[in-house]
Amino acid sequence: MTWSPLHITFAVYILAVIAIGFIAWRATRSFDDYILGGRSLGSFVTAMSAGASDMSGWLLMGLPGALYLGGVSEAWIAIGLVIGAWANWKYVAGPLRVYTERTENALTLPDYFTHRFEDRQRVLRVLSAVVILVFFAVYCASGIVAGARLFESVFNVPYAQALWLGAFATILYTLVGGFLAVSWTDTMQATLMIFALILTPVAVLISLGGVAPSLAMVEQVDPAKLDWFKGGALGAVGIVSLLAWGLGYFGQPHILARFMAADSLGTIPAARRIGMTWMVLCLAGAMAVGFFGIAYFAAHPEQGGMVRENHERVFIALAGVLFNPWIAGVLLSAILAAIMSTLSCQLLVCSSALTEDLYKGFLRPAASQRELVWFGRAMVGLVALVAIWIARDPDSRVLGLVSYAWAGFGAAFGPVVLLSLFWGRMTRNGALAGVVVGAVTVIAWKQVAVGQMGSALYEIVPGFIAATVAIVVVSLLGRAPGAAIATRHAQVRETLAEQGY
Repeated sequence: MTWSPLHITFAVYILAVIAIGFIAWRATRSFDDYILGGRSLGSFVTAMSAGASDMSGWLLMGLPGALYLGGVSEAWIAIGLVIGAWANWKYVAGPLRVYTERTENALTLPDYFTHRFEDRQRVLRVLSAVVILVFFAVYCASGIVAGARLFESVFNVPYAQALWLGAFATILYTLVGGFLAVSWTDTMQATLMIFALILTPVAVLISLGGVAPSLAMVEQVDPAKLDWFKGGALGAVGIVSLLAWGLGYFGQPHILARFMAADSLGTIPAARRIGMTWMVLCLAGAMAVGFFGIAYFAAHPEQGGMVRENHERVFIALAGVLFNPWIAGVLLSAILAAIMSTLSCQLLVCSSALTEDLYKGFLRPAASQRELVWFGRAMVGLVALVAIWIARDPDSRVLGLVSYAWAGFGAAFGPVVLLSLFWGRMTRNGALAGVVVGAVTVIAWKQVAVGQMGSALYEIVPGFIAATVAIVVVSLLGRAPGAAIATRHAQVRETLAEQGY
């Protein structure tokens, strides 16, 4: 293979993130460092890391592809995500940061649940860890698929080979550097992503002569693509389903981990402002890429073969035809950045669940810090192999895999997290009921209502509602929490009130 400027740019980027991983290796001395970076993230890194870990390859592939295929009606997803992310920063980030520190310095969500409800049987810990592993296996697979699609397009290699090329660098720097490597690279990757998502749609519009000619071209292709409601075909159920993506934020372990790692409660407000600004700009850019891509490839059909084959390649195709190879290499590295940033923190959360919640919690309570770090690294590799196996199907779609896992976490953990932070009457059994009912409802709705009956309602909606009802009913039917739990909850709420929460 002849190395082009695009290939060289890719190689430099990959070597840079691997180098960061090895630098973080030297700063990782304990399992706390490996999983949460010693709770040392400032507001800028907290914001950029949370954003980058949230917006995976879906941002540069799945969302532009959805807009390219369906038009502006798909933008309801982005509106729901913005509302959900803001609410997560505003109402969950600060309370979770305080509560996890007060509950035996909890490092993971299962660890927090266990100490929050004083679950001495550790059933909640095991159940939560299992849910994390099941849905993150699917979520990680979405990142592997996106990476494979990218390497398949850039290096012109078979899908099976592209799977391993796309996953290698992410697995390596996550395995070596842990949370610090993931957070530092997230900051660099988030910067690259916003640069790509501002520059590319601007270049598309310039090439088409501006916004008005572009809109006219889209209307010429299909007027329905300009209709937010698809002429009434989208309907209330469709809009609710798209907006409901925002509910998922409250239960995503890889995003919540960034809140837990902030260096103080005072870091959160500034991080929220930075993070939300970054998110709005990135989502707007991604939607513009997909939407105006309709006009571009209508005007240049000879350049649209890659997109007609797979609509999720619209950003890749535009970067390749609009920019010289050096700039295109930088822009396509943004896709790799988005994939790496999310996949890396997902691998780390899975590793922490296996290490902190199962290995240390049951098999080796007295394990040394060095042993836990090395076991955690081994689990990163194991989970990555499982995700690669799930992603082996070349017909997999990034958005489909992400939506399933997003709904699973949102319904299983979202109501539990929210009520545990704000409702002192919630019990251990209520939390168990919420996790089980939320996860089972999502799986059952996806398989039966959507798969067999053709329901258009996104599975997170019934899952979130059912889990919330289960938590409240089971908690109220059981004995009230003990004095120690009630006292700690009151102290946390008092601390938050003092800080303006």
